[in-house]
Amino acid sequence: MASTKLAFIGSGNLASAIVRGLLAKKIYASGDIACTSKTGGTAQKLAADTGITFEPDLAKLLASADTVVVAFKPQSLAIADPRLAELTTGKLVLSVLAGKKIARLAQSFPRARNIIRTMPNTPAAIGAGMTPYCSLTALTDADRAIVEQLLGALGKFVALGEEHMDAVTALVGSGPAFLFEFVAALRDGGIAAGLSREHAQTLALETALGAAKLLAHTGLDPEVLRDKVVSPNGTTYAGLQTMAARNFRETMKETILAAAHRANELSRD
Repeated sequence: MASTKLAFIGSGNLASAIVRGLLAKKIYASGDIACTSKTGGTAQKLAADTGITFEPDLAKLLASADTVVVAFKPQSLAIADPRLAELTTGKLVLSVLAGKKIARLAQSFPRARNIIRTMPNTPAAIGAGMTPYCSLTALTDADRAIVEQLLGALGKFVALGEEHMDAVTALVGSGPAFLFEFVAALRDGGIAAGLSREHAQTLALETALGAAKLLAHTGLDPEVLRDKVVSPNGTTYAGLQTMAARNFRETMKETILAAAHRANELSRD
């Protein structure tokens, strides 16, 4: 096999998103990337679709790789090939395994030169993700560049201390589901007000999308933009009064805290 710079262990949706993003941005050439997967099926498909190399032999896969992306299912870490401890010696290991703390990852990759824990979210699949990350030890400039190129293929990223990862899991990892639920609620409200489901769905989606783009474009606090919509005793004011009466913000705060609490429970290994 030709020399590779980047090896993927696991070739599912996140691995695919990273590979496609790296190739699209010409950060890596297809010949620089190789992959494998437990049964080989997803890795073979990813290789066929993108031109990267499929290498079923773990030792061969990692022999010339400088950076290893661990992208199999989190529950598979407990039964991962024990040879990984030796085969990742001196390599940069980046994990996209939800809920797996750095201390746990270090048990499986004890000789890696550094270990990166990340928390991608589902919009990463279309290059619109937000990925917080933390590292076992301080990153060198060269390794930071590698990490941020990889995560940049998924969208945006931010470095945080690991003590914040439970909050990150709730806000970033689970956040898209909460937003989808909000859009569904907008849709259902439109239906209740007399719109067809089709029209209500389209209008709710485009309204949420446009509002998010405006928020990103202006850089203003959401409260500032909210107040630009509100007129005294108008329609928006009436709706916001109902949200306040139903403790909308408190409900959302409790939602995030519940998800963060569960993230903490799941990350205990």
